[in-house]
Amino acid sequence: MAKVGEIRDYLFSIAPKELAMDFDNVGLLVGSAETEVSSALFALDITSQVIDEAAAVGAQLIVSHHPVIWDAMKSVTGGDVQQRKVIKLIQNGLSAICMHTNLDISMGGVNDVLMECLGGKATGILEPTGGGAGCGRVGELERETPLGDFLASCKTALDADGLRYWDAGRPVYRLAVMGGAGGDCAALADELGCDTYVTADVKYDQFLTARELGINLIDAGHFCTENVVVPRLEQWVAVRFPEIETRISALHDQTDRFYK
Repeated sequence: MAKVGEIRDYLFSIAPKELAMDFDNVGLLVGSAETEVSSALFALDITSQVIDEAAAVGAQLIVSHHPVIWDAMKSVTGGDVQQRKVIKLIQNGLSAICMHTNLDISMGGVNDVLMECLGGKATGILEPTGGGAGCGRVGELERETPLGDFLASCKTALDADGLRYWDAGRPVYRLAVMGGAGGDCAALADELGCDTYVTADVKYDQFLTARELGINLIDAGHFCTENVVVPRLEQWVAVRFPEIETRISALHDQTDRFYK
């Protein structure tokens, strides 16, 4: 039976730990690398509800995108939400593996999946981080598409409740994407010749910048632009470790799209 550490190491072979940004916290954050895994649950975030769900289905492991521990904890006494989740994981015998900015940056990760979902073919990196890697992707659609049609397909592909956008009066062909909060990269997308940029958590002034630049800017929501990678994570583990029962969280979905 596969162990937690083997699953972590396999995921790091796809999304190397060294790609993670300095502020980030990735890898095995709770639990033991020696724990044997027969069942694993996959979710964008490790919420209290997801922990309950994992315990209810008899899982030993939760694999998520966003880290369950963001900062250095000096104690674990249940004094805040983060500490209470760590305690709850341990009490239920659950380990937590989190793949965050390393999964954003790695080839085949969040941004490549997002580009695929929107019907584009990635041709380059939006924001280089060095060594041929970087955040976001630029690419092209098969054909030029009116913005209205692209918005409709984007909403459907990402299962979004709605979209916030600036219409620059241009059809969509050369596309930039960045899952999660990427509103500050609209100028980069414009410099790379993109007519449209899809990201999330776009601020008021960033929409104004897009208007000045003359680029279509679409805020499809943090959850929706990143949750697309969760099925890919589940698929990777299911194929590599067929003896493990894998499932995607049924609870962390429709009602949790406000998560950042």
